[in-house]
Amino acid sequence: NLPPKEEVYNSIEGLIHHFEITMPNRGMEPPVGESYVPTESPNGELGYYIVSNGGRTPYRVRTRPPSFINYSIFSRIMDGLMLSDAVAILGSMNIIAGELDR
Repeated sequence: NLPPKEEVYNSIEGLIHHFEITMPNRGMEPPVGESYVPTESPNGELGYYIVSNGGRTPYRVRTRPPSFINYSIFSRIMDGLMLSDAVAILGSMNIIAGELDR
């Protein structure tokens, strides 16, 4: 369990407990299973897919950034348009190149 925020900001014991949760061989053990958590971000849906085998570290974690999904439809948008339109279309899509690097 996470300590209450008041303890984290106001006492050293609460801060230590907070950091112990993220340390190896300490912290919480999530149940076996999988979960997808979508959150709203400025460019679209940002999602995290997590698979747990019951250990302290996740078995698999995948991130679904919004720019990666938005860029996947770029070829459909460009179908039938001129190459010179690509710059304006990419600029209007607000693609973040760091999210495309896989």
